[in-house]
Amino acid sequence: MFITPAFAQTGAGGTNDILMSLLPFILIFVIMYFLILRPQQKKVKDHQTMIGALRRGDQVTLSGGVIGRITKVVDDTTIELEIADNVRIRAAKQFVSELRSKSEPADEK
Repeated sequence: MFITPAFAQTGAGGTNDILMSLLPFILIFVIMYFLILRPQQKKVKDHQTMIGALRRGDQVTLSGGVIGRITKVVDDTTIELEIADNVRIRAAKQFVSELRSKSEPADEK
């Protein structure tokens, strides 16, 4: 015979073989979640918190590199920036990449 007894034997543990073949994919997904997805979700959450707290007088940097001071919060999605003396532009809040300095709250007297 050409088939040896070792090749002729089959195991009944098919479920164990499937689990062992899927284990590397599960481990890769878990590693990707903790190294890539979770930090990205935290970064997006922090950015949304920063955008929600923007107010007049804050100095910000836009994603294009423009630095300016907020003169007016127009609505939930738009702000007005003063980038030089008497030069004002409107920008979407989502393009604010960094809050450079926070303005002090006004004293209520």
